[in-house]
Amino acid sequence: MGIKKFKPVTPGTRFRSGPDFAEITTDKPYKPLTEPSKRTGGRNSQGRITSFQRGGGHKRLYRKIDYKRNKFDIPAKVASIEYDPNRSSRIALLNYADGYKSYIVAPDGLKVGDTVISGENVEISLGNALSIKRIPVGTIVHNVELKPKGGGKLSRAAGSSAQITAKEGSYAQIKLNSGEIRLVHLDCMATIGRVGNIEHELVVLGKAGRKRHLGKRPVVRGVAMNPVDHPHGGGEGKASAGNPHPVSPWGWITIGYKTRNNKRTNKFIVKRRRIGYGMD
Repeated sequence: MGIKKFKPVTPGTRFRSGPDFAEITTDKPYKPLTEPSKRTGGRNSQGRITSFQRGGGHKRLYRKIDYKRNKFDIPAKVASIEYDPNRSSRIALLNYADGYKSYIVAPDGLKVGDTVISGENVEISLGNALSIKRIPVGTIVHNVELKPKGGGKLSRAAGSSAQITAKEGSYAQIKLNSGEIRLVHLDCMATIGRVGNIEHELVVLGKAGRKRHLGKRPVVRGVAMNPVDHPHGGGEGKASAGNPHPVSPWGWITIGYKTRNNKRTNKFIVKRRRIGYGMD
């Protein structure tokens, strides 16, 4: 894909940029693999807002993605590369030899007409899925499982990837984009290649309206509020926060505060993405 820029004929297009969708081959999804996607507006089952700055946005159909890739030893041909409004990556529609169809996260370089396959003894080539124990050290992968047969959980966003850096015993060391190195069982599946739509991070929305189309509402700074609404509020003129650290509306420290509390999986993290962050 490429990034296209717009002539500054209006304030909204002055800095605007967006994808050119050159890799997209169809503008309609495969209907049997879609389902309605209901929006919550950031509210829970009681109608109370639990996630702020959410609401509105364009209506979407959810595309059912196959993260498990568990149709072993059946070749599939790429029928189309499609846009998915629910994720930053592109998706690919696969037509299996037995007539089954499914969507997968499209790796960078995958084209219509290519053949992919998943299994234990398949070739190490773009889009193929196999166990980590069958993948050589140093290979770039994506859609990595955390538990065998649990479906891919790591490296699914646009441009993301992971690298197998070592194998020892029943586990492999996987280096993520964040710098974190994590132990993953050798029986877990991974897909060869890097997720496509690499230039997604270069997109500049350019105006508030495009943010609203994504379902994101305006964010009000705490220092612009009254003291009753936020710990940073109040004061004469443009007063600073006045606190030792930035805090949330409920007084929780928001920078550098360790929130990780999953001691069960600490043993699988070899190196954290931030030194000393979240350590017990």
